[in-house]
Amino acid sequence: MDRKIVAVDPEGIGGEVRINHSVIANIIRLSVLEVDGVASVVGSFFGGVSELLFKKDTERGITVREDECGRYVIEVRVMLYFGIPLTEVAAKIQRNVANQVYYMTQKDVARVDVTIDGVKVRSLPKVSSVDGKGDESCG
Repeated sequence: MDRKIVAVDPEGIGGEVRINHSVIANIIRLSVLEVDGVASVVGSFFGGVSELLFKKDTERGITVREDECGRYVIEVRVMLYFGIPLTEVAAKIQRNVANQVYYMTQKDVARVDVTIDGVKVRSLPKVSSVDGKGDESCG
């Protein structure tokens, strides 16, 4: 779905600007991934088949619609890292998404619903010995 935005042109050229919801979804994804503690944006288990078949990668795990006043209503599903305060990170996601979407579109955001679908341990870098053969002298 496209959302028409009336742009004010100081030179009076006129015309319409339309922002596709897939563009908004991409803004949302990037805004979510900026928040420390977020591992990924994930598609829902129940919507899995339809999301895989019909949604672009940038839209998976994200729903954008508009309320009766024309404001964005956003739903995002995330995987967070283990050991972080989940509700604090979710609140940061809500603020960052709302701020970025408004900044980039000049359109109000009514709400941002965050569903935490899981937690995951951060990958630790592999440690190897100086000679690259591993630590065989300990056994």
